[in-house]
Amino acid sequence: MPHCGSARVCVGASAVSARPRNGLSLSPVSAPRISTIRSAAAGEESMHLHLQDPPRAANSPLFEPQSWKKAAIAIFAAMQVAAPFSDWNLPVANAILYSPDTKVPRTAEVALRRAIPVITPTMKAIQEPLENIFYLLRIPQRKPYGSMESDVKKALKIVMDGKDTIISSIPEEKRATGQELYDTLVDEKAGLPALLGSIGKQDADKVSIRLASSLDVIAQIELLQAPALPYLLPAQYQQLPRLTGRALVEMVVKKGDNTAFTVAAGQGPQPQGTIQVVLDGFSAPITAGNFADKVLKGFYNGVKLRTTEQAILSDSAQQDALPMEILPSGEFQPLYKTTLNIQDGELPVLPLSVYGAVAMAHDPSAEDLSSASQFFFYLYDRRSAGLGGLSFEEGQFAVFGYATKGRELLSQLKTGDVIESATLVSGRDRLVYPQAPS
Repeated sequence: MPHCGSARVCVGASAVSARPRNGLSLSPVSAPRISTIRSAAAGEESMHLHLQDPPRAANSPLFEPQSWKKAAIAIFAAMQVAAPFSDWNLPVANAILYSPDTKVPRTAEVALRRAIPVITPTMKAIQEPLENIFYLLRIPQRKPYGSMESDVKKALKIVMDGKDTIISSIPEEKRATGQELYDTLVDEKAGLPALLGSIGKQDADKVSIRLASSLDVIAQIELLQAPALPYLLPAQYQQLPRLTGRALVEMVVKKGDNTAFTVAAGQGPQPQGTIQVVLDGFSAPITAGNFADKVLKGFYNGVKLRTTEQAILSDSAQQDALPMEILPSGEFQPLYKTTLNIQDGELPVLPLSVYGAVAMAHDPSAEDLSSASQFFFYLYDRRSAGLGGLSFEEGQFAVFGYATKGRELLSQLKTGDVIESATLVSGRDRLVYPQAPS
């Protein structure tokens, strides 16, 4: 087993780096890196995690106040030499507070909603001012209810004026459902008018609930309007299974030591738990399609799990691989066999920096390939994140979905726990094979 000094965090034979070649490096400073290491002698997979020693106590000589002051001054001076604030075209105070991802989704629901391709400009014009209210609600003190009211009125006017466009953009066989959703959106007691009422009362809790409800209805309408992928896959990947929309996978997990789960429903200890995962084929059609295909074939039934501080991996690595697939924000179709440079402002449509993000591990042979079988749940923790709350691994993995129900089980999973079954609940009609599956 390779040796790592206490000042470094190492896995296998390599130290943690910002862009690892194998596996998942979770922090360049203090978190474990996950990787699949194949033993040359035994031909078996194992995972090695070496953590750095815990920090010294505050009264240690290494933590003297004067030392911290000197270190802070040195770091600030180095930053000025490398990238002076004047080059940012921002005042110094604003530059210090600047965050590159002020509107990166923080929940699975928001990330999935914003990943739906916009078929009509009308829907985008409705959604954008409402999404803005989410960020206005984050203001900790006096909230700008006047701005919120203007945003809702703007969205409601577009909804009322654009009814024909909204309904006609839905395939004919689904228009009855679309009409019901539209009626809900304009309903005085449950739709945008009710949201206006809560804003008028300056009730932040009700504003948040009704805003989420209205945006969920908008997302459902957008999903009806998006019957297929709005782009063509590269020719070299068209022989792979692909998911041309959304699908839902339900995983039943069981404790390996026969202990129990504590579920959110408050039903007491349970021997099993259920995790629902929404797969997003709009943003990752090949990766999500491969996963859905394996679920249909029962590949993950009985697979054991391995846990680290920031991820839960399936113990299911094989020798097959997929091209790394990431859809950058603002782009029309995914990029393949490449990662994103977050420092240059490249952000994925499906961010890893969300608790319960589901992604494929790296293939051991090359960093531009994903494993076709080993996936992981990412346990995002803002305390271990970098600038603006972004994971240090953001843009380095092919995220293809999120756990939307049963997320409370993720923190309870331990190494040796088992996926008893994985079932494709919905979305089978969106899973496309170039040829019939063998």
